[in-house]
Amino acid sequence: MRRIGSTTTRRTTAAASAVLGLTLAATACGGTTGTASGGGELSGQTVTVAGVWTGSEQKNFKKVLDAFSEKTGAKTVFVPSGDNVSTFVGSKIEGGNAPDVVMVPQVGVLQQFAKEGWLEPLSDKTAKTATAGLAPVWKNYGTVDKTYYGLYFKAAHKSTVWYSPEAFTQAGVSAPKTYEDLLKTGRTLADSGKPAFSVAGEDGWTLTDWFENIYLSQAGPEKYDQLARHELKWTDESVVAALTTLGELFKDEQLVAGGAKAALQTDFPSSVEQVFGPEPKAGMVYEGDFVGGIAKDEFGRKLGEDAAFFPFPAVGGGEAPVVSGGDAAVVLKDGKNSKAGMKLLEFLATPEAAEIWAGAGGFLSPNKDVSLDAYGDETTRSTAESLVAAGDSVRFDMSDQAPAAFGGTKGAGEWKLLQDFLRDPSDPKATAAKLEAAAAKAYGN
Repeated sequence: MRRIGSTTTRRTTAAASAVLGLTLAATACGGTTGTASGGGELSGQTVTVAGVWTGSEQKNFKKVLDAFSEKTGAKTVFVPSGDNVSTFVGSKIEGGNAPDVVMVPQVGVLQQFAKEGWLEPLSDKTAKTATAGLAPVWKNYGTVDKTYYGLYFKAAHKSTVWYSPEAFTQAGVSAPKTYEDLLKTGRTLADSGKPAFSVAGEDGWTLTDWFENIYLSQAGPEKYDQLARHELKWTDESVVAALTTLGELFKDEQLVAGGAKAALQTDFPSSVEQVFGPEPKAGMVYEGDFVGGIAKDEFGRKLGEDAAFFPFPAVGGGEAPVVSGGDAAVVLKDGKNSKAGMKLLEFLATPEAAEIWAGAGGFLSPNKDVSLDAYGDETTRSTAESLVAAGDSVRFDMSDQAPAAFGGTKGAGEWKLLQDFLRDPSDPKATAAKLEAAAAKAYGN
């Protein structure tokens, strides 16, 4: 099951080889095609775009591609890559059938592509437009060895706690401002008859997100960056402190619906259903802005009325965290039409392109020039505004910056070790030591 409805709905619990096989079969059948207009500077040319998106995400991105076709005359073909983008692109390059543009969902993968020599630097026009619209942090994440390769087009706000207003009203509580108040609010909810959080412990990536928000707020952005690059060891006292803070929630059965055993059998979609489905079992679920889309589309909840969010609260006297994820558009050197691919990136850098998807829903743009009026509801507007307002204080999902062996593999590395910690949070120091051993092996240092 991949992360649903969002930029960071990447990591799969299905076999990557099976996904890749299906993808290659789909590609052999011609993929999904946009419609070209009769004229324009790229008339008669085709731009092939690969990305992880399926379902409504793919449908809405095709609206952006169709607008590009109308402007330029180019035909566009979207090829689903499956969640293992690195394997997919490598196989395509080896087979002589590389796409022109790839939407890359992980900083680590973008860096890998650049170091392999697969990427074209952004054109001056694309870089200039992007620099004007994006906070410098987004340029930094798209830059490798001082060369700007990746244009961040779609973002996720992963510092949102979603809750049932009905449950809060019944318990007589309101949105908390600090992590300490969050736990108090959760215990009051439990006393009123409903456990606080549905925790998706079966999907290890959700646990990394819990840790990252706590760590960013408690330890600060400088240490967060150092840990993300493994310049700081996971045995550092700041990591132990964050695990201790997280463990306070994990060990409290008032706070975790069904306790750790139930949480470890709950995947992400089920965690949302336990709060917003027909038979609610908890009052809150922590995850990114994409939770709202699931609550609305799958369970008929009206955003702002019977599904709402508050920002992940500040921890230990720190600043409230803003953790994000994103999809960066890159142009492959080996694509058959990389020049036309760069023209697509020039379009994606504009507010116009982002506003098309914003109007369709299920999308946030990191571009400050995108009109908030383009978003279809007040809840999404508030989330987008919060993301843009965070500016350079935004930090990219730490596990997405790590080598996949540590930060992105089911049953291994950080995912497994945090699942083990959820099962038994009694020894944060021991968990930190295991995390450091796994990180050192994956990073090669």
